[in-house]
This record gives sequence, structure tokens and C-alpha cells, in this order.
Amino acid sequence: MHAPVLVLKDSLKRESGTKVHHANIQASKAVADIIRTTLGPRSMLKMLLDASGGIVVTNDGNAILRELDLAHPAAKSMIELSRTQDEEVGDGTTSVIVLAGEMLHVAEEFIDKNYHPTVICRAYNKALEDAVAVLDKIAMPIDVNDRATMLGLVKSCIGTKFTSQFGDLIADLAIDATTTVGVDLGQGLREVDIKKYIKVEKVPGGQLEDSRVLKGVMFNKDVVAPGKMRRKIANPRIILLDCPLEYKKGENQTNAELVKEEDWAVLLKMEEEYIENLCMQILKFKPDLVITEKGLSDLACHYLSKAGVSAIRRLRKTDNNRIARACGAVIVNRPDELQESDVGTGAGLFEVKKIGDEFFAFIVDCKDPKACTVLLRGASKDLLNEVERNLQDAMSVARNIIKNPKLVPGIEKWPYEAAAIAFEAIPRTLAQNCGVNVIRTMTALQGKHASGENAWTGIDGNTGAIADMKERKIWDAYNVKAQTFKTAIEAACMLLRIDDIVSGIKKKQAPGAGQAPSKPKIETEADADSEQILPD
Repeated sequence: MHAPVLVLKDSLKRESGTKVHHANIQASKAVADIIRTTLGPRSMLKMLLDASGGIVVTNDGNAILRELDLAHPAAKSMIELSRTQDEEVGDGTTSVIVLAGEMLHVAEEFIDKNYHPTVICRAYNKALEDAVAVLDKIAMPIDVNDRATMLGLVKSCIGTKFTSQFGDLIADLAIDATTTVGVDLGQGLREVDIKKYIKVEKVPGGQLEDSRVLKGVMFNKDVVAPGKMRRKIANPRIILLDCPLEYKKGENQTNAELVKEEDWAVLLKMEEEYIENLCMQILKFKPDLVITEKGLSDLACHYLSKAGVSAIRRLRKTDNNRIARACGAVIVNRPDELQESDVGTGAGLFEVKKIGDEFFAFIVDCKDPKACTVLLRGASKDLLNEVERNLQDAMSVARNIIKNPKLVPGIEKWPYEAAAIAFEAIPRTLAQNCGVNVIRTMTALQGKHASGENAWTGIDGNTGAIADMKERKIWDAYNVKAQTFKTAIEAACMLLRIDDIVSGIKKKQAPGAGQAPSKPKIETEADADSEQILPD
């Protein structure tokens, strides 16, 4: 069968693409308007119904947009922006959407005047260069080892979140966790992998204040034989495996022909000797705790418990990696390759505790843990989910500062002259969310910046008053600000340069309709105009 060919009808008018531009701009503005009210400390929360019928309450821009199912391709690409921002710097997801929407909005009048999109994009890129240059000029270096400064900065960045009402709690947890897993790469560089080496365990029950960062890891497992094996070991010697401690089955269907009755006993004895041999190779190193990612047979369990060794089986790969980093062990593939250097001796305590209805194993009090677990406690699952989202943002902020220790005035506040109208979207939205007189406040702010008296003057997101951001300690990480500008402007340029939308999706046919192969369709400008932008 031949591949379908796109056929353009003669009657299709090829206009200048202006209608498509307008449709794209409208779709992008619609996305920005959905989350505009979630910007700043006086922001509103959104209640979302997710696909499985559950409810999510949040003011995290990325979390809200992830749940939307929008038809328009431009709207979809706007949603990808917040995902990119979240992956790169973990903060500023709302700002980037609001700014990109505004960049497109102010370009609309130029499109109407028949400016070519390339010309507008060139001007925008110049504005981006200048904006980043000004960021470099006014950025203020900080000492990442100064706990009070770091705490103030992380608190400032997550002050807009739901958990800001719990004081320093989340900021403390975030700083403790990120400084624990930070690794020096030399030449003044630090690597902080918060995805791989920080695990957030949410356990309903207790108070939010009971949450803490463990000097080690915890995971949802119990020992294999609870009655026979110790559940509490001080200074344990830990061996980590990713191979099964059970008899190896044949790869595919294996037939064994037994001639005499004694052969059956011989076969069983071979299996038992194989497992005993495996266990003896491990017990040679006098471990207190053996953990494997695969299975562990009853016989192996017997040999280990007889030797006073506790064992845990079928652990996740990611958890095993964290344990290795926390206690200094090396994950071994074959017991016969074990060496003394593979044994982890860095942990101070192994303990199994029951929290609620489930058992959790703790490997804590580690000497120099390069991985950790944040244990979150709280009244309900919904609360814990929002606390976790806020904590992820806080840890991203702390990571950004450790990697690039510079500060700039906070998101809330900084109109820049070149693409001034668009950049003002952020302070204007904050003023709206505070409920103050927007025009008067913005005019006063512009006046202060025009006189050049202080580049750090901006709007306090709590009160709507014009204030010095240095004095109010309203900070933002340099990485977040730079990434916000780059992503917003680059996305606006990309959408401006689109002059047609080609759909390769076949429309669903009504049941019983003719089975003739449907031709691929090129959307006309009229289709783009009538496209449904917002979900029902």
C-alpha cells in the first residue's frame, strides 16, 4: 500500500499566515490566563480532577498544566515550556508561561502591521541578550556555606507555596537534603543529583513537624524471616547484591532424565550444595546484613539466619544505589567476586520499624552519606502530595544556588526596558493578585526605575507595596531567572515563526460510516481560528 500523500486543494487560499499567528497567540494567552492567578505569595490555589478521578489541590504551575488536555498545538507547546523549566531548574514554571504569553501578546500588533516574524524574533533575541547581561551585572555572589543566607533564599523562593505557612520547615529539609548529596567535582564545581540520590517517603500520620532528613536511607521492606533475623543492628557490615540467591533454573524448557531413584536425591543435593556454596562465599566476609535486588530462597534464608545474618530481598535498583552511596558499599553481581572493599561499613544503625501498618527498614547514622531519604509525615495523602511538590521546588532552588551561587532580585519585581511591556507582566500580575491599584503601582515602579536610583526596587508580593528587594530579602536564584527569560523568549520566537498547522491525525469516523481511506488533511486558517482552545 502506498504511503498517503498530502494533497493541497487548488481552492485553498494561501494567506500570509496572519490568522494562524493570531490563533497561536490566542491559544498561548489562554494557557497563561489559566495559571496567571497562581503567581506570587497572595496567589490562589487550583483544584484539579486528575484522570483517575482523584483531586489535586496546588498552585504549582507545572502540576496544573500537566493535568490539562488541550486541543490546540500551540497550547500544547506552551505546556511543554513549564515541563522544560521544571526539568532544568525546578522553579519558575508559572513565570515562564506568563512571560511567554505576554511576549506573544505584545507581538500581535506588529503582526497586524505586517512586520515579518523574523524581524520580531531578531529584536526579541537582542532583548534576551541584554536581559541576561543586566542579570550578570546586578547579580550578587553568596556563600553557600552560610546557613542563614541559604535558608533566607530558599524561603524567599518558596514563599508563594502552600507550605510557607509552616515557617522554616520545608526550607530546612531542602537545604539538609541537598547539602548531604552534594559531591565536589573539583575546580570549584559541585554536582547535586536530587533525582537519583534523594528519596521522598510520604507516610500519612503524625505531624508535619515530625518530618526530617535521615542521615541515610529508609525503604518499605522487612527482613526475610522476621522471627529468626535481627531487626536492629549497630554498626552493621552490609553486602549489596543484584543477583538471585536461589537455584538457577534452566533458561528454556530443560528435561532431566532420572534413571534410578537415588538420582533424584543427587539432583536435590546438587541444588542444595550450589546454594550453600553461594552463602558460604558471602558469609566469609562476616556481614550483618545482606540485601539483594533479586530472589532469595528458603534454603539461603536458613543458612544466613543460622549465621546470625539479616537479609532483605527484591529491593528496587534505585533504593540499592542509594544504600550503596549512604554506607559506602559496592553492589556486586556475583558472590564469588566479593572483596572486603565491597562491604559497606559506613552506617551507624540498621533498624526495622513499624509505621502505621507497614514495616520500614532504616539504614541511618551514616558517617558520610552521599544519599538520603526525606521522611514526610502529615495528616492526609493530599497534604503530603502538595508538601512533596513544594519540597521538590525547594530542593531545586537549593541545588541551583549550590551550582551557581549568585542572587538576583526576585521574579516579582523587575521590569526590563527593551521588551518592557512583556517583562512587566510579572510585576503586574503580582499587583493584581495582591489586590492593589495596578496602574498606580506600576507607574510608581516605572518612575523609580527610570530615575535609576536602585535596580533592586520591586513589588513585595505579600503587600503589593514598592520596596527594596535587598532589604525585604526577596531573592531569586540566578539560574531560574536566566532560564525563565531564555525559555519564554525562545518559545515565543518559535511560535511566531509558525505560519501553518498541518494535522496528520485522522478524524474518528462514526460507527457504520464508509470504510474508504480518509485523506490526510491540511488545516486551513479558518480551522485554526475555530479550534477549541480550553478543555470542556
